[in-house]
Amino acid sequence: MAISIDTVHQRVQALANKEQRGYITPQEFNLFANQAQMDIFEQYFYDINQLRRVPGNDSEYSDPLDMLEEKISFFEKYKVAMSAASGNQITLPTDTYRLGTVFYGAAGYDVEVEKVGKKELEYMLRQKLTSPVDKRPVYNRKSSTQLKLFPSSPSSSYSTSNVTCNYIAKPTTVVWGYAVINEQALYNATTSTDFALHGSEETTLVMKILELAGVTIKQPDLVQFAAQEDLQKTQLEKQ
Repeated sequence: MAISIDTVHQRVQALANKEQRGYITPQEFNLFANQAQMDIFEQYFYDINQLRRVPGNDSEYSDPLDMLEEKISFFEKYKVAMSAASGNQITLPTDTYRLGTVFYGAAGYDVEVEKVGKKELEYMLRQKLTSPVDKRPVYNRKSSTQLKLFPSSPSSSYSTSNVTCNYIAKPTTVVWGYAVINEQALYNATTSTDFALHGSEETTLVMKILELAGVTIKQPDLVQFAAQEDLQKTQLEKQ
């Protein structure tokens, strides 16, 4: 479940006001919100690497690892079509953060494409026995947005237009959309985009946005404040 951009905005503004920071403009909030989301997202991969390096009983770290993998699963995409740029050059999806498995093939038949380095590719292309073929294709990462697929001239049953991949996508850009009415910025749901992160990250998002805005607040205080807000909201709804 996505985290409401407006809920986070309301809590950030209320706490900023409480701490006498002053009003955070929509432009500032959107900038801080996207930075906070990306910081949290990138921390997942660092934390996973750290947990996997810890020696000892794996079961001790299984719960944190499972939770991190669940959070990352929100961004996993499977068998997404890739576009042929020119010849054997393939363009990655624009929201690619980490590329996973690449597939290449004819209708109804996919082959997993092996990733090779530049030197390894040069060696393979010089040797007839190791040269890539339709059923044993390879690719070399040309840049952050493109890769080169080999064989460069596939048979008629294969096509560079039929290349798909699994990958982890970047978080979508969040937007607190608004309309100015009576010189006040009021929330506009139709032009807004919620956070793509796991629902459990709401408190962390509020804290990080406040930190970026120059406000430091302790997590227990934030949790207590959020609970009070939720209680007040529930009481108002009952009236």
